[in-house]
Amino acid sequence: MSLIDDATKAELTALYQADDRHYHGIRHIEALLGLLTEYRAQFADAEAVEAAIWFHDAIYDSRAKDNEAQSAALAADRLNGRVDAARLAGIVRMIEATASHEVPAFEDAAAKVDAALLLDMDLSILGAPADIFDAYEDAVRREYDWVSDTDWCAGRGAVLRNFLARPRIFHTDIFVTRFEAEARANMERSLTRLGG
Repeated sequence: MSLIDDATKAELTALYQADDRHYHGIRHIEALLGLLTEYRAQFADAEAVEAAIWFHDAIYDSRAKDNEAQSAALAADRLNGRVDAARLAGIVRMIEATASHEVPAFEDAAAKVDAALLLDMDLSILGAPADIFDAYEDAVRREYDWVSDTDWCAGRGAVLRNFLARPRIFHTDIFVTRFEAEARANMERSLTRLGG
């Protein structure tokens, strides 16, 4: 049973359909919900992860540095009273973790696995076929159209190098097997295009 009622889904869908959402829009949410369906048996609390998916990019301003915190706060507000406090705290922490893509230090091992899978789903676009990855990069660039080409190349290059420096881009074996090699190839190709 979904933790999010139809009215909340409608509210969030409207946010995700804003004109400036070239990548971080409703299609991104639908893609993650599709992965959740595909891997549902791997999750301890699929409903909590579904809620985190719906809210994780609800607030998105490419000029802001606190989108994830604001999205988490929106989730806390909208789900307050509908979800018990401990479960809600876990949802909030999962959303906040999408800022760094580092798994939160949950004491509950199952919650930690759920968070790792959510973060991997959020990054799965990195391991998409080359044409889809390139379209994603173009869409993100349009979201940052206010940034000069020089600053974009420097900033985006730093993000890509940070991911490539990790021993593993993805946290779970499932996603490493499925997406790691393609993600590395895509990001290396992107760095070459950026001149880095």
